[in-house]
Amino acid sequence: MNFLDRRPRREITDALRATVLEDLPELAQIGNEELRRKCIEVWCLALSESSFARVSEVPGESNPGQFALRRGDQATHLRGVARLALSIADEFAAVDPAVRIDRDLVIAGGLTHDVGKPWEFDAANRARWTGDPSATGLPSLRHPVYGAHLCIAAGLPEELAHIALAHSFEGEHLIRSLECLIVQRADHLWWSIAGGCGLLHPSGDAILEARKIVPRPLRDGPPSRNPT
Repeated sequence: MNFLDRRPRREITDALRATVLEDLPELAQIGNEELRRKCIEVWCLALSESSFARVSEVPGESNPGQFALRRGDQATHLRGVARLALSIADEFAAVDPAVRIDRDLVIAGGLTHDVGKPWEFDAANRARWTGDPSATGLPSLRHPVYGAHLCIAAGLPEELAHIALAHSFEGEHLIRSLECLIVQRADHLWWSIAGGCGLLHPSGDAILEARKIVPRPLRDGPPSRNPT
């Protein structure tokens, strides 16, 4: 049995915290200081118990082996979802000043909804699960579930743990909060439009076809650079 309280962890250092801020600079837009600090800590916790040294080392995939970015990494996805989600929130807040959306939760949710991916993508975990799925499951815990666990362990509010848990199909079994709904829709939209723009490897074409999405070929020229 794999007792999770015995898994090795690297030390969480200021250098590790600095890499999180470098890879996810939109964290600086979170107004609540405690929320911002704990969002950094939850990513440090996720990385410290994985083989990944920083967020940008996590593969740019929606799930292991699915919807793989041709160029870019997990930070590319997280930042894009955060910006999309924030634009959705701001659009509807502009429609009527009576609309109540917590912008801090939207930004934080966009940047941490996939915080469980270092666990699900970790090579040692993948080897253990694929070695005997009848014993461990495959995976034992998907990244939304493990991400919610990490949010709770880091002392983040339940509203953020809810976003981590419910941004994928685990959320189909409960009522999503408004902020979670925004992040979930932004996440789904990001991968769909990335596919339509031809930004994903052809391995995801069958899933895109099922969604009635046809990738448009990229123009010739130098590789695009990650947004800053």
